[in-house]
Amino acid sequence: MPDTSNKNSNIAVHPTVGKKTNNSPTREEAEKAVRTLLEWAGDNPNREGLRDTPKRVVQAYKEFFAGYGQDPVDYLQRTFEEVEGYDELVLLRDIRLESFCEHHLAPIIGKIHIGYLPNHRVVGISKLARVSEAYSKRLQIQEKLTAEIAKCIEDVLQPKGVAVVIEAEHQCMTTRGVHKPGVSMVTSRMLGAFRENPDTRREFLSLISQPSLK
Repeated sequence: MPDTSNKNSNIAVHPTVGKKTNNSPTREEAEKAVRTLLEWAGDNPNREGLRDTPKRVVQAYKEFFAGYGQDPVDYLQRTFEEVEGYDELVLLRDIRLESFCEHHLAPIIGKIHIGYLPNHRVVGISKLARVSEAYSKRLQIQEKLTAEIAKCIEDVLQPKGVAVVIEAEHQCMTTRGVHKPGVSMVTSRMLGAFRENPDTRREFLSLISQPSLK
């Protein structure tokens, strides 16, 4: 399993891309762009089945890319220090991943595993999933997504270590191009103790490979 760690990463915790500005296109302009694509594809956007498609697509895009309006840091601000000295691995695995490839706007579907070693404080486990979703609901490449999640958790919680592994299938590869369904991509980011201590890293990788509870 690859380790894409890089201590000199320049991934920003507070991204500015996607923020609304006075120059942002209007909803009407976005719908017009969808109509243009439908026409370019060879269909008639005025026929009954496509008449409301531009509105539906724009509404769907608001959901698909909701992460641009979210700051993942906010989800980690509330922590808990009453942990009775707990300092072992905290792991949230099999987080559903739904994102879009920034090169072809094709879906990326898979799962995310996040582990960290607390340093006197922990965060609600749902917040780890929310951080993942905030970064996922943006145009992405998997390598960058993996690094962003790990760095955000490291910067805000300042744990002894952070580990993130993502396994995903890219529709830009399975439904176009080389057409290779069933192929998954795996990326990892190991920081702190997970990078420096082979036993800690091995424990994390072993736990995420175990069968899920049903």
